[in-house]
Amino acid sequence: MRQITSRRQEKLAKVLAQRQPDLTLVLANIHDPHNVSAIYRSADAFGVTGIHLYYTDTAFPTLGRKCSASARKWVETYRHSSKESLAETLHSQGFSILATSCSAASRPLGDYDLTKPTAIVMGNEHSGVPESLNDIVDGELYIPMYGMIQSFNVSVAAALILYEAARQRALAGMYDAPRYAPDEYAARLAAWIEK
Repeated sequence: MRQITSRRQEKLAKVLAQRQPDLTLVLANIHDPHNVSAIYRSADAFGVTGIHLYYTDTAFPTLGRKCSASARKWVETYRHSSKESLAETLHSQGFSILATSCSAASRPLGDYDLTKPTAIVMGNEHSGVPESLNDIVDGELYIPMYGMIQSFNVSVAAALILYEAARQRALAGMYDAPRYAPDEYAARLAAWIEK
């Protein structure tokens, strides 16, 4: 039992040391619980500390316990009911806000430096990112595609965007040492051990 606990604590310490507190997603009125669960799993896999929920015209979907509980246990959730709250929170923490978009102003994902503090807004399955968020967004991005279909499922798009961010951050050595101050790292690790 002691050895299992020790191995678990070592894994928790390693995973926490690779968390990227300055990379996040904003889920804007995403309806499908399977998509939301998949996004949480991708966020955990790429070291995202937390996800911001912007749900103004729909309730946050009920997520299945089996498919989402483990990822949601390790990825913090922040809720916002107004764009002002969302913008104030993200901008006060130094985040640049990018939105997925197919507009003429949108630039390819690879054009952005995702080693900087970045929040990416993912729109819902039907209408994309709400137009009401346009005035808080600092830039728009799209994932280059070469087929007949010009859109990904939102959970696939989130995974691809996070992969590109992780690729850039790995090249910059951002997964090589803890991104938290020592006191915060110790406090977070203690909280994780209690989960």
